[in-house]
Amino acid sequence: MSSSANSSSVVLPMSNDQREEVGLLDAVDDVHGGVIVELKGSMDCKTFVSSLRASLSHWRQQGIRGVWIKLPIELSHLVQPAVQEGFCYHHAEPTYLMLVYWIPASENTLPINATHRVGIGAFVMNEKREVLVVQEKCGILRGSGIWKFPTGVLEQQGEDIFAGAIREVKEETGIDTDFLEVLAFRQNHGAFFGKSDLFFVCMLRPRSSEIHKQESEIEAAAWMPIEEFAAQPFVKKHELLKYILDLGLAKADRNYSGFTPLSISSAFSEKLSFLYLNSRGL
Repeated sequence: MSSSANSSSVVLPMSNDQREEVGLLDAVDDVHGGVIVELKGSMDCKTFVSSLRASLSHWRQQGIRGVWIKLPIELSHLVQPAVQEGFCYHHAEPTYLMLVYWIPASENTLPINATHRVGIGAFVMNEKREVLVVQEKCGILRGSGIWKFPTGVLEQQGEDIFAGAIREVKEETGIDTDFLEVLAFRQNHGAFFGKSDLFFVCMLRPRSSEIHKQESEIEAAAWMPIEEFAAQPFVKKHELLKYILDLGLAKADRNYSGFTPLSISSAFSEKLSFLYLNSRGL
């Protein structure tokens, strides 16, 4: 096979001294010595396999290590031939599947799929020392009559922890809030589809008081005296709820200091991010 580092096709030998020109898959370099292929348009299996085999041979000569193929859902018929050529699933999104291949005869050092999902629990207390609580219409606690703090997960890519907490409280109860601090966080394993879970306990200040519960997921929502919430047998047994209550009261009454978001810049990106820190010691 003859090719160059920047070529878009290669010439392959065939029988009877004939040669066939085969197009390489369009790829861009990643920052770790690999390439990323983002397939677009239409392609039949035979053409795809020929180009994939030629491309792998070409990349192997170049010393490429990892190969990523982003396969849109409309090209799902190419999944099986890619897997037959040695590719593995990496992750899937609603519109595409990511496949990956490790070329060298050495340990595979490609990053694995996301290991965690991020959840929040919201402690919201008004000036009457009433906490915002809900009863769930679905899930493990449905029909139990148990009152709990609003909780949820960050479901949108690019959503910050503080923004997700504000959104979840608004969606479940209709209450507008200001984010104050991350009081603590818990790590749990073997949760949703076997993934690990990071759960951030957040304190928010209410800016409104009239409740409008989420009809699809919330059976009831209320402002409840904090003593009444704490007296529930379930709260006494469930340590996470007990600690959320203790942390919220410690923040309100005893000057407990949690972690506030600080917007920071980066040398690697123009996008701002947030560092959650305890500013008291700075």
